[in-house]
Amino acid sequence: MSTVVIDKPGSLRIADSERPEPGAGEAVVRVAYAGICGSDREIFAGTRPDPYVRYPIVPGHEWSGTVESVGTGVNPALVGRKVVGEGFRNCQTCDACRRGDSNLCEAPYSETGFTEPGAWSDWLRIPARLLHTLPDDADLRSAAGLEPAACVAAAALYADVQPGERVAVIGGGMLGLLAVQLLRAASPAELVVVHTRTSRAALARECGASELVTVDSADALAGRFDAVIETAGAPGAAHQAVALTRRGGRTVLTGIPSAEDTPLDPTELVLAQATVLTVFGAPPRAWTHAVRAFAAGILNPGLLVTHEVPFDNAPEAFRILTEERGKVLKVLLHP
Repeated sequence: MSTVVIDKPGSLRIADSERPEPGAGEAVVRVAYAGICGSDREIFAGTRPDPYVRYPIVPGHEWSGTVESVGTGVNPALVGRKVVGEGFRNCQTCDACRRGDSNLCEAPYSETGFTEPGAWSDWLRIPARLLHTLPDDADLRSAAGLEPAACVAAAALYADVQPGERVAVIGGGMLGLLAVQLLRAASPAELVVVHTRTSRAALARECGASELVTVDSADALAGRFDAVIETAGAPGAAHQAVALTRRGGRTVLTGIPSAEDTPLDPTELVLAQATVLTVFGAPPRAWTHAVRAFAAGILNPGLLVTHEVPFDNAPEAFRILTEERGKVLKVLLHP
């Protein structure tokens, strides 16, 4: 039984797991799989802003598992159910929470895997209200990708793609290809992925894209698309997303660009009567959308898993992410 602990930037150790007892309103989950994303690498590197991490920390905000036990006030029928869960430990009482935007909770920041112990462990204790149940036959390896899927589900809901529209996704990584899977369900006439390398073309088509084009060649498609979702967060990606969107169209930005990136030009946005929306995390409605799509077979994050590593060999996962970057989409840790 193992738990991965990052005591401070650059310092990772494997500790023994102890099964926690659930408190009132809580559930204890036996973790099946837990993903690694860019923010977890920031924790290890020490580049995550101070207010958004608390050392020492057990990371892990992307996960799947089975409920082992519940505390008082929780329906006992939850025991034995396969689940995933939201990360934001929201207050439920502020204006943002009451309007359904709990990812924008006004209380001090608290999130599983960043300020509260996460799922890089055999056990996870979490408020039961944050859990989403899955079908009994759900593939937990695939379900571990539902947290990033919920984030792009928020973008897909904003994009509001209608049948027959032309759609583009900037970025052919994990987020971009999950977005493609969700967007294809709306039956767009065209669903183009813009990526740095053509090596992802076959996988993009398997996810539902009609075509993959490179970042440079995409400039010829300026003004073509009714809706564009940007998932890359790379310098220039937001500009390209706006440029590809037709006048009066919808652009949704999910990537966080570097501070050195050039800001969008408000004059261009006004002249194009552009609608530009942004996504930070995932509110409950986006989680519900992603979980329903997964249960219906529309969404399969498992297609994007390239590596699996046991918890007690977590350093190898970071080596893979550093040294084999071009071959990696999603690395999962597991007991």
